Amino acid sequence: MGILVVDDAQFMRTTMRSMFNENGIEVVGEAENGAEAIEKYKELSPKVVTMDITMPEMNGIEATKEIIKIDPKAKIIVCSAMGQEAMVIEAIKAGAKAFVVKPFNEKKLIDEINNYL
Repeated sequence: MGILVVDDAQFMRTTMRSMFNENGIEVVGEAENGAEAIEKYKELSPKVVTMDITMPEMNGIEATKEIIKIDPKAKIIVCSAMGQEAMVIEAIKAGAKAFVVKPFNEKKLIDEINNYL
């Protein structure tokens, strides 16, 4: 019932896992692309998903749309370096609850996560 971390960069997944663990937030799983994120979401039913946008196989916007089809109440926070306004709007339209730009402020991300836990 914790967090699913979705990012194609192993370094970023590891960094986020440690940051969440240090703040008492359980990471229940990780995925490295959107297709894997959908499968892990079905398998793990996390409370919150952190979703990167630019990933191989299936991007974060498409994965967000698919997860919302499975669970319209899914809580997805997009974490991406692509902070352009159009991408933020697209992510929110896809069903994301929030958008945090990388490199993110740790406190801001933790606060966003805690809003949904």
